[in-house]
Amino acid sequence: MDEDKPSRWQRLQKLSFNKKLLSKRMRRAEGVTMRHARRFIVRRWSNAREVQRHIIIWVTAVGLIIIATGLQLMWNQQNYRTTTAALNGTYAEAVLGPVDTLNPLYAASSAELSASQLIFSKLFTYDTSGHLADDLASSMSVDGTGKVYTIKLRAGVRWQDGVALSAKDVAFTFGLIKNPSVRSTITGWNDITVTALDDSTVQFTVPAVYAAFPQALAGVPILPEHILSKVTPNTLRENDFSQAPIGTGPFSLQLIQDIDLTTGRKIIHLARNTDYYGGSAKLDRFQLHVYGTRDEIIKALSNGEVSASPDLSATNASLMNQSRYDVRTSPIDSGVYALFNTTSDFLKDKSIRQALQRGTNMKAIRAKLPITAPGLDLPFIDGEVAGDVPKVAPYDAATAASILDADGWKLDGTTRKKNGIELKLNVVTTKDADYERVLEELVTEWRKLGIVVSTLVVDPTDPSQHVTQDILQKRNYDVLLYQLTIGADPDVYAYWHSSQAYPNRSGFNFSNYANAISDDALSSARSRLEPSLRNAKYLAFARQWIADVPAIGLYQSTEQYVSSKVVLPYASSNVLVNPADRYADILYWSDSSRDVYKTP
Repeated sequence: MDEDKPSRWQRLQKLSFNKKLLSKRMRRAEGVTMRHARRFIVRRWSNAREVQRHIIIWVTAVGLIIIATGLQLMWNQQNYRTTTAALNGTYAEAVLGPVDTLNPLYAASSAELSASQLIFSKLFTYDTSGHLADDLASSMSVDGTGKVYTIKLRAGVRWQDGVALSAKDVAFTFGLIKNPSVRSTITGWNDITVTALDDSTVQFTVPAVYAAFPQALAGVPILPEHILSKVTPNTLRENDFSQAPIGTGPFSLQLIQDIDLTTGRKIIHLARNTDYYGGSAKLDRFQLHVYGTRDEIIKALSNGEVSASPDLSATNASLMNQSRYDVRTSPIDSGVYALFNTTSDFLKDKSIRQALQRGTNMKAIRAKLPITAPGLDLPFIDGEVAGDVPKVAPYDAATAASILDADGWKLDGTTRKKNGIELKLNVVTTKDADYERVLEELVTEWRKLGIVVSTLVVDPTDPSQHVTQDILQKRNYDVLLYQLTIGADPDVYAYWHSSQAYPNRSGFNFSNYANAISDDALSSARSRLEPSLRNAKYLAFARQWIADVPAIGLYQSTEQYVSSKVVLPYASSNVLVNPADRYADILYWSDSSRDVYKTP
């Protein structure tokens, strides 16, 4: 029976397609559609126009409700979200070179000091508030004489090759510094005895009470005895350790990449030290891009080769694109001074120095700087001494002129002369956009007084100019416009005690200043541990310093840190004692940020 039934395929073959019938049905559907359109849309459009205001109000109200609901949802969501530093990533910082060594005993350039701070650790360091804090040390005690310091080391510290840190490493490091064959740039430790009492205890014995001793320890990176003990001291600088150092810091060296041997362009590749005793950094890579000039750094920032730089002057930083870069300006514990050579032909006369001080408009000088710098009148940072702090006499060009007149320096036309001799000064400064601006203003003001002024700008990075040997050590200038690194303690013995003046070529008393009262105050202040007595001595020194005018304080130095708006460097609220202290919170730096939900 089934065989007699037609198959489905056979039935499908019998179907026919009637074009006329389809066309008729399509025309009928079109007609019905048009009739419905005229009836329900066209004829009723006038009714809609009559109520269009109500429709618009209703639609607007619904829209506002939807927008308000969306904003509320977004606002509620933001309440439970926050921005935090992203994990991992690479941070690229541009620093001024050269980099001849990564052994911290020889660190001199910004690049070398930056690498030292990241790879090595010290017994003490400065925290984000600018106060001295424990680093490798866990505690320190001083005996009754004030001459013996006993320091306990932090437990669990290991070198980046896995060997445990020991007190022997500390004693070994200071032994190297004291050894003249090593030729370390860190000096001043020859009379101090350092002894490892046991694996975790080291003792320092100083020949006399020295109040700023803990701050001095913050300037010495500790080296590994187990690696360097067999190195001949006079070959230490050239040893392989200088190119492959092992430290205890938050980052370890991975590679030194030479980009351009002619210009000294290098990249120091650092990796996160996962065994760092202070915790693991958010960044897993840190790069120090080494450049020879600030112009090269500006170009690198503009090209996106690097994320940030600490080595631009205020003038350079002010020219950066503010839409792409943030500029952190942080005062550091250093000051820029016009240092008078008190043994030069003209400036050995105190009256001339006093006239120069009264005739120098500090506000006008600071106004020359594109970024506001704090004032600095004293030989130490404002706030380091308290009480009845002496003040420098205010700017008064008329008084300055009368001092010169009374001293016999009369105007002859536009120039002051005495016994037919012109009053002439040679002012020297180092190559720096900010210093050159200040120099221009100084020269303008002093020439208004009738003084003949010649200037010389020298480049310390140019080996052909021999700045240290021929100018600084020989005190070959009348006035030196220069920065003095003061630090967190007001001990400025090195800059103003007569023992540090010429012919002591290693001394930093660039003014050749000598005064028995000042010498006594400086010596006494550093040899007393009582804060009130130290303060009184520094006040006495400041009064004598102001009276003798061996220098004019121009302004407190600042650190300009230029960074891309994407990266997260140190907090802008951090207090910096030295530029390298920007790394105090390096564990929290990041190359970017991300949104996360808050923990309830």
